Amino acid sequence: MLPIYQKIGVFLPLMNLYSTLQIGDYHINHCEDNLLIKKISSDKFVCAVMDGCSTAMESHFASSLFGKLLRKIIIEKGYKSLYEKNFQRSIAEELKDIVEDLFKELILIKKHMMLDEKELLTTFTILIYDKAKDEGVILAVGDGVVCINGKITEFDHDNKPDYLAYHLQENFEHWYSAQSQKIFFDYLNDVSIATDGILSFAKIKKTDSDEVINFIKFLMIDNQNSDTEDMLNRKLKQLEHQYGVKPTDDLAIIRIIK
Repeated sequence: MLPIYQKIGVFLPLMNLYSTLQIGDYHINHCEDNLLIKKISSDKFVCAVMDGCSTAMESHFASSLFGKLLRKIIIEKGYKSLYEKNFQRSIAEELKDIVEDLFKELILIKKHMMLDEKELLTTFTILIYDKAKDEGVILAVGDGVVCINGKITEFDHDNKPDYLAYHLQENFEHWYSAQSQKIFFDYLNDVSIATDGILSFAKIKKTDSDEVINFIKFLMIDNQNSDTEDMLNRKLKQLEHQYGVKPTDDLAIIRIIK
């Protein structure tokens, strides 16, 4: 159980943040998922999970690149907020600005490094939360799973996500206005974002237990082990050793509990 300030440098009373990143049982060389937790200001922070396309080129590179670029963008916005203390922006505006900056950075890097489109294929789910207003927004570009205060939403494109990299030659405003996988919430009690690896659990060994368990609810709603900083990792170990199941695809989860 890590208080937010230990992870992103800001004190948010009575709020704990958990995360886990695990390579899938069917993967060998690299974990193609990535995650990011970063503050914009004393009241706002950003979480994101990325999932590189397994059939693309060096997909671990794409998810890592998105994470590095998002970190850079958020740090820059954090510095800017120090000089514009009276300039208030909504979370919807913050989200659009961050994604637009990511869009522009990808165009520059693709050209500068002469990257193939297949080297930039990754989904990403991004969450922005404003502590002062107790409100947030989540945008999923491609596949992913979101749980907002007990309500689970799956974004599934039958393993054919509409990656951001497919649209870098387009007008950003047109592309962004077409994004429908966006959820606003007006309070945070227990919110999680995850890559679609959370849907990939499979039996990998025999155990004494024949109990059927809902993996998504266990990881995103159940509060067992919430008094420990490695709650999600403990849950994954319990699923493996008690139920004999593991995610076959790479998995990234970020969970925030107030």
